[in-house]
Amino acid sequence: IIVIMMVMNRFPSAFVLWFCCYQLVLPNNNVAFGASDTCTTATKFEFLQDLENKYSHEPVFLQAVEEMALAVEPLFSDPDNGSFYKRAFVVMTEPERILSFRVPWTDDDGNIQHNRGWRVEFNSALGPYKGGLRFHPTVDLGLLKFLGFEQIFKNALTGLPMGGGKGGSDFDPKGKSDNEVRRFCQSFMTQLYRYLHPSTDVPAGDIGVGGREIGYMYGQYKQLTNRHGEAVLTGKSILFGGSNIRPEATGYGCVYIAKIAIKNKLQRSLSGSRCAISGGGNVAQYAAEKLLEYGAKIITISDSDGVLIFDKGMTKSDLELFFEAKQEKRLRLQSIEDKVSSGRYVPNESPWSLDDIKYDFAFPCATQNEIDGPMVSRLIKNGCLGFFEGANLPISLEGQQVIRSSPNVIYIPGKAANAGGVGVSGLEMAQNAQRLQWKREDVDSKLQEMMSSIYDQMEQHQGDNGSLETGANRAGFIKVANAMRELGLIW
Repeated sequence: IIVIMMVMNRFPSAFVLWFCCYQLVLPNNNVAFGASDTCTTATKFEFLQDLENKYSHEPVFLQAVEEMALAVEPLFSDPDNGSFYKRAFVVMTEPERILSFRVPWTDDDGNIQHNRGWRVEFNSALGPYKGGLRFHPTVDLGLLKFLGFEQIFKNALTGLPMGGGKGGSDFDPKGKSDNEVRRFCQSFMTQLYRYLHPSTDVPAGDIGVGGREIGYMYGQYKQLTNRHGEAVLTGKSILFGGSNIRPEATGYGCVYIAKIAIKNKLQRSLSGSRCAISGGGNVAQYAAEKLLEYGAKIITISDSDGVLIFDKGMTKSDLELFFEAKQEKRLRLQSIEDKVSSGRYVPNESPWSLDDIKYDFAFPCATQNEIDGPMVSRLIKNGCLGFFEGANLPISLEGQQVIRSSPNVIYIPGKAANAGGVGVSGLEMAQNAQRLQWKREDVDSKLQEMMSSIYDQMEQHQGDNGSLETGANRAGFIKVANAMRELGLIW
């Protein structure tokens, strides 16, 4: 400021010239600055532009929003309720509450480590927040918002009174000792427990959070609260309030709904069909078990290091080795290549990146965006007739567009295909409330009824284009929107 004043006093005409030039340039500078702070994503929905501007740094979340908006787009033009549906959609894209916290823990060398933890309590119109906890180094707020947004509509399809939420941490259980995992889980629950209640928020497991982690967290909850038997976590051990079929539910449910769709849309069965599965977690494991039970020929399973190919189809003994490697010994698939009957391991590939193998049906059960557009095109060209998402949003937006341009190909999105897991979590909550434990066959029967009901909802709401994907999205959205209106949350 002092320098400018001196220049003004000494060279007034020069200062005026400089100032005028600066004013001419300034508007362009402002535009450039503003442009760097806004989202450049071109959305076809004008009423969502503000959302995209605010969350341009969360592309996966925006992808989920865009996918949902495209599916329910005809509702926005409804002459009676179109304006209401737009308002409802915008409100649904903002979480009701976001919890963020530090998670300190001690490693085996006595060093203090820190990770970040979150719980996104997205929507409670239909019931308490319900959704898993994910422990993985890729976890951040944007990823959890994407998962929580999807969870709202998935839970709505189950017919159970559950809202949508998601949580987790960037902690990586891989390579950690049992004691390190235990200490982290106990610290995580110490931060989260005060926000949990059977009528408020009930987390479950997800990637990196299985029965071991749920047990450690539930044990810490019990220590902190002196309460037992409450449904504040699902996916618990059968020894302390868990439900039969819960570990199997997502994989089983995905196959149950695929079986119905294949029969209704293609007039064929899974028996003898060549099926590709990606992933090595619970979903992939139990999808493989159920597909084998139905006589399908499983060609692939995978993990993050590569893909194990069964040229002659997976056998029951191969499945047992798969279970042992992943559930007991926590091994990579490459370690069982020489033990399985007809398997060959290909590193750094996935079932969807292989050029020379043909599948009838694809069951992506690994992670989001694992199948892109060119992969989908190649799969369909090679004869793939259906995609059933065991994971959340495993097919990219580009890949989804390719499927939509192939009307004879079945596509059931994750919010329907993998809803069996959270559905049985809801049944676990019901059993906890009753202080009862239902028989395995009873829970499995309810799961099959639930997946059949979800399929019926998809057919009922699929609209003129006959898309099951559209039906799943519209059915979930309309149910949540109407509940929010009746609660006075939207008008």
